[in-house]
Amino acid sequence: MGIKKIIAVASAKGGVGKSTICANLAYRFSLESNVGILDADIYGPNQHIIFDIQNEKPEVIDKDGKKKFIPIKSNNIAINSMGFILDKDKAAMWRGPMLSGAIKQLKESTDWGDLDYLFIDMPPGTGDAYLTVAKDLKPDYAILVTTESPLAIQDTLKSKTLFSTLGIPVAGFIVNMTSSSCQNCGELLNNSAVTDIHNILQIKQLGAIPSNKKIAGFDFPETVKLFESTYNELKIII
Repeated sequence: MGIKKIIAVASAKGGVGKSTICANLAYRFSLESNVGILDADIYGPNQHIIFDIQNEKPEVIDKDGKKKFIPIKSNNIAINSMGFILDKDKAAMWRGPMLSGAIKQLKESTDWGDLDYLFIDMPPGTGDAYLTVAKDLKPDYAILVTTESPLAIQDTLKSKTLFSTLGIPVAGFIVNMTSSSCQNCGELLNNSAVTDIHNILQIKQLGAIPSNKKIAGFDFPETVKLFESTYNELKIII
């Protein structure tokens, strides 16, 4: 069967919690589906840290005459990341073509098995990584992550424009670290800030995630309820 749906989680603005949102969405989906995460943030991979598997290395096997990575399984999620390959104290000092090649190879050289959903944790920006993912990985949908910061919103608008130009449907946006949501259930307490973001982005609001210590501590079983409404919205779309 291979991979049924590929979902890119993106924001042109760094520091909005995109990787954390990606991990939590993948966890919620994994409770009912076969899920994988491709960490495409080559310069700053984080998924291996979020899932506390930074000391593990993917097994390499020979399959049909080609070398393949077996992704690391954590919380029933298949994960591969450049973080497994690079030394943790070294940076990837690569130009655009090398970056693009690494993303493509990481996806194609991984034996994902049969997945219902592969989430791609995109790097910030709107450059070569986006073009590579659009051309070679071909996501079915993109999910945009922003905060209430005017700078983050404007950069997210750029992401929306780029995905639209590349022909990738944008499922909607998630507002992260918002003061407008309940710490315990994620329900909106004051919709005005989120409404303003919706008016700027002109795409569907998928959820509003509060600033929460358990989310910051990657306590998935405790925070999964904060992503329930977002999960339900996404299931309708994708």
